[in-house]
Amino acid sequence: MDSHTELYGVIGDPIRHSKSPIMMNRAFRETGINGVYAAFHVTGGRVADFAAGVRAMGIRGVNVTIPHKLDIMGVIDEIDAGAQAIGAVNTIVNDDGRLIGYNTDGIGYVRSLKEEAAEEGLSGKRIVVVGAGGAARGIVYALAGERPGRITIANRSVERAQELAKAFRDKADIEAVSNELLQAACRDADIVINTTSVGMHPNVEESPVDAAWLREGAVASDLIYNPLKTAFLRQAERRGCRAHGGLGMFIYQGAYAFEYWTGRPAPVAAMRETVLASLRSS
Repeated sequence: MDSHTELYGVIGDPIRHSKSPIMMNRAFRETGINGVYAAFHVTGGRVADFAAGVRAMGIRGVNVTIPHKLDIMGVIDEIDAGAQAIGAVNTIVNDDGRLIGYNTDGIGYVRSLKEEAAEEGLSGKRIVVVGAGGAARGIVYALAGERPGRITIANRSVERAQELAKAFRDKADIEAVSNELLQAACRDADIVINTTSVGMHPNVEESPVDAAWLREGAVASDLIYNPLKTAFLRQAERRGCRAHGGLGMFIYQGAYAFEYWTGRPAPVAAMRETVLASLRSS
């Protein structure tokens, strides 16, 4: 670090578990950019104070994670149309004191899915999204832009699924069903995506979907990346499905943020290598 080093960071509560600092600092080293990225533990009620600090200190860019993705929207200056539609911001660019919010979660996920498990693209695909929370909103918004055949959102509370489907129905054929109809929806699906926390460490033996419901050759996708391969994905592979884990989404949402901040292509391979090494050693 020197007097020309640009500052970046991530805020959340909690935040000490985040792999973003090791990933993003590797990206800066790899590209020769004089930047440093830190984790900031910002508690509820201090988000506006943090935004003022970003302006005062000239922090160039910030990632935003749970639980601040909604609250941050009220204290920044401009919100990208995609983030506005999703209703959450996970990336901020400081443009000479003007804070602009973006959401890279959905586009990061779709880029990962297409590169790692759906090389033929998503056009015409029948997609089932399990869960209707904040993560699902970004995913459904990004999927809707890929001209899918149909998106079915399944959730324990069907009202939440209906609300999400209604928000993006003008962009794609989207329906909402209760979890009681999930089995039937999976039977016809080309891609089944878990957006819930079921199966996340430490409850690694839980699965949101019975893999027996999936047809052979379908893609089973999970946003979780710890563990790298969830019980849902392991069971789906035994069923003859293609498994797609959540690590790629984490890498690419960071890659898009890096590109918004720097205007340079992100060193994706190096970022992935660093996070994988950290996960395997922990």
